[in-house]
Formats: sequence, structure tokens, C-alpha cells
Amino acid sequence: MSEPLRFRVRVMRKAGLADPEGATTTKALRDLGYTEVAAVHFGRDIVVELQGDDAASAEARVHEMCERLLANPVIEDFTVERL
Repeated sequence: MSEPLRFRVRVMRKAGLADPEGATTTKALRDLGYTEVAAVHFGRDIVVELQGDDAASAEARVHEMCERLLANPVIEDFTVERL
């Protein structure tokens, strides 16, 4: 049996949408004296492992998973990279 194909999914809020956690963290860092902080943006990384040998098909499946469950297409963008 071959090693699983691993992919990293990065999910971030779409540009221009409010990021309350990022805004709160930006303010807190500035209050701590880190005045050079322009902005903080929060997202999440998800690692998905798939069985199979066809990397292109596996990556397409991961994109499908993102569109259906892992990311909210209304407020989030995502990228997929093979590890």
C-alpha cells in the first residue's frame, strides 16, 4: 500500500470582509507597543490525507471537499497545496 497523498488546505476570510478576531488581535498588539502592526488576519490550515496514486484526481477531490464542507464559499477563500 502506498503512502497517502497529503494536501494542505488554507482557509481565509475573503478580502474586505470583517475579521473580528484579527481586528481584536491587531488592537491588542498595538496596545502592547507593536505599533508597526498594520493588520492581523486569522485563518486555518487543514491537512487532508487521501489514499490513491493519482495526485491530480486526489487534488480535485480535495477542492470538491472544500467547496462542499471545509470552507464557506460565501465568506472564505481557500488554497490547496500538495505536501
